[in-house]
Amino acid sequence: MESQNLSPGKFALNYGVMLAIIMILISVTTYVTGMTLEGVQWPNYVYYVIFPIIIIYAISQFKKQNSNLLSLGQAIKLGVLISIISGVIIMIYSVIFNYLIDPEFMSDLMQVTKDKMLEDPKFTEEMIDQSMKIFKIFSNPFISGAFMIVMSAIFGLIYSLIGGLIMKREE
Repeated sequence: MESQNLSPGKFALNYGVMLAIIMILISVTTYVTGMTLEGVQWPNYVYYVIFPIIIIYAISQFKKQNSNLLSLGQAIKLGVLISIISGVIIMIYSVIFNYLIDPEFMSDLMQVTKDKMLEDPKFTEEMIDQSMKIFKIFSNPFISGAFMIVMSAIFGLIYSLIGGLIMKREE
C-alpha cells in the first residue's frame, strides 16, 4: 500500500514551517505596532492556541493520508518534529532580527522593562537587578532560541501524545 510509506518527517516540514510563519507574523505585527515595547501579551496567547491546533490537525491529516492508520509513535514523532522545525525557524528569524533588522531592540526592551519595574513599589532594587541579569541572558537570540526549541519540543510532545492517544488506530 502506497500510503504506508508516508514519512512523518516530510509531513512535519510543511506544518512546522506553517507554525513558524504564524509566530513570525505575530512577532512582526507586535513589533511594527509597538505592542512588544508596551508589553501587550494577547498576541502571544493567539500562538498558544494555534500551536496545539496545528499539531492536532497535522496528526489528523497524517492519519487520513495513511489509510486512516496511526500509531502513537507516529503521532509523537510528527508533533515533536513540527515543534522543533518551527522552533529552529523562529530561532533563525530571531538571530536575523536581533543582529540585522534592529540590533538595539533588546536593549530598548530591557530599558522599558526596567522602567516599568521601577514604577512598581513591590519590586526592590535587588529584585530588579536580578531580573535584568536574567533578561540579559535571555536577550541573546541563540540562548532564547535554544530555550524556544526545547520548550516547543516539550509542548509538541504533550500535544502530540494527547492527539495520538485520541486518534491512534493500528492494524
